[in-house]
Amino acid sequence: MCRTIQWEYEQERPNKGDVFSSKRRAYLHLFYNGEKAAKDQADMNDYLSILYNDLKNNKLKEYSIKDYDKYFTLTSKFRKVTPKEEAMREAARNYGYFALLSNGVNDPFEALSLYRSKDIVEKGFGNLKDRLNFRRMQVSSELSLNGKLFVQFVALIYLSYIKKKMQDTGLFENWTLQGLLDELDTIERFESPEHGRLIGEVTKKQKDIYAKLGVKSPSL
Repeated sequence: MCRTIQWEYEQERPNKGDVFSSKRRAYLHLFYNGEKAAKDQADMNDYLSILYNDLKNNKLKEYSIKDYDKYFTLTSKFRKVTPKEEAMREAARNYGYFALLSNGVNDPFEALSLYRSKDIVEKGFGNLKDRLNFRRMQVSSELSLNGKLFVQFVALIYLSYIKKKMQDTGLFENWTLQGLLDELDTIERFESPEHGRLIGEVTKKQKDIYAKLGVKSPSL
């Protein structure tokens, strides 16, 4: 579901010594996910169990005070803890829902696709930490560190580009992102003093992938 909303925009203008104000348009996208609903319920059940045990054992945590009062009633005489079922039902109404806000994308599916693309970047960043030892910055100078960060940044840009092209060209019907990269990774390049650079065999399947990605297939 998508709804158009307006929000107050303000920009300080030092040259004019004032603040420019106007109303701007934005798009609020609301989604429901069954798997998220199940996870939300499980997480909430675990949280309510923690609150209940805190009250029962008189080990209250300051940051949970509002939630103790919101979801339970405590009888001080016998430390009887009674759930507030109406409050719990009210919380359950929101299980599985999440919202995305965009100032330029009015199509819910496009907004969701752009949002999910961040997952590719996050997983790619995790892989970079492992493969390039990003967790421990073993560099000899600030210049080397900047170079290392730049290479990782460019790699994430490539990942996002490949995923977008796979969506646009239907490659996800037959490939996963990792599977496609593994397929292209089998292409080998050799360096020979006599013949210079040599490229191993590129199969028709691999050429088709390059064509759909909009990239020229490697050749001699």
